[in-house]
Amino acid sequence: MLNTLSKLKDSLEKRNKENVLRSLNPEKQGIDFYSNDYLGLAQNATFQEILLKEINQQPHLLKGATGSRLISGNSNFTMEVEAYIANKHKVESALLLPSGFVANVALFSAIPQRGDIVLMDEFIHRSVRDGLRLSNAKRSKFAHNDLDHLEKLLKEAKGNCFIAVESLYSMEGDFAPLEKLTELAERYNAFLIVDEAHAFGVFGYGLVAQKNLHKKVFATVVTYGKGMGMHGAAILGNQTMISYLVNFSSPVIYTTGSNDFHAMSIKKGYQFLENNSNLSQKLQENISEFRKINLPTLSDVQSPIQILPMRNISSAKKLQQHLENKGFLTFAAVAPTVKEGEERLRICLHSFNSKEEINQLTTIIKEFI
Repeated sequence: MLNTLSKLKDSLEKRNKENVLRSLNPEKQGIDFYSNDYLGLAQNATFQEILLKEINQQPHLLKGATGSRLISGNSNFTMEVEAYIANKHKVESALLLPSGFVANVALFSAIPQRGDIVLMDEFIHRSVRDGLRLSNAKRSKFAHNDLDHLEKLLKEAKGNCFIAVESLYSMEGDFAPLEKLTELAERYNAFLIVDEAHAFGVFGYGLVAQKNLHKKVFATVVTYGKGMGMHGAAILGNQTMISYLVNFSSPVIYTTGSNDFHAMSIKKGYQFLENNSNLSQKLQENISEFRKINLPTLSDVQSPIQILPMRNISSAKKLQQHLENKGFLTFAAVAPTVKEGEERLRICLHSFNSKEEINQLTTIIKEFI
């Protein structure tokens, strides 16, 4: 016991010396340029009133699930919402899960089999990597958005091949070339899996839906804790794949089901997004406003995530603290979240940020760097 605790302590002290020790901090007060609440639904009073009204009319929605979905934790209502989600995304089936992380672990731990290989973008989310650790499939990385490197690996691949990408990368702020990826997947009989965590809501039902690629993508993961401001996720695909997950995926089989309030809030979220498309339009206006000052961002011109490269950990954290002192909340992404030497300031833009706030933020940054 003492030896184990000593090792844990040594690891923490090492991180502390490297200035990368993480800790849970109290909620911060300031102007939000760091959350994933891109469209402001997490704090939207009108949306909250819709949910409250539904609960007042149907308080039974708050009842606990009481068990896993394969025992006592399933409900007709949740299944109806899954059918609703599948219809919205024009796929055969959808499976609700507690979070995007759980969804990716559920998918990648179960679907790729022994003898298969998963080719993943080097910047794919950690949840995909953790899922693959539980899989018997082989895995290999290709250089970020490098189609030539991916094609080289596809030519060398044996057995069934899966390609794993994010449609919008959370620590880069750039997009995957989805159309070209579907062409490559089709050419080499590979199965494309797309994580839409940061694109859903910001770009309608996600970029797979927006580009009408749902028939060319094997599985899509959409999450509701960002653009929708809720929590949870759905895996989208054909009925066979979803049925396989229900039978063979441990995070599906052995997790207590969510209550019906979870499903109801997601359905109401879809409806709210449909009726308030102005929020995504306002977000794009704010992104354009941010980019007017021509800061050295690495990100795409339409991305709500704007990345500023920093020289090192110290400079990233100093700029974050300087902005916080001025009342602006941003995020310094340092190792091990990103590669050592690739530290950056991550700025998230929202529909609710004012032009004045954006201009103040960019002015402070430009003066600092």
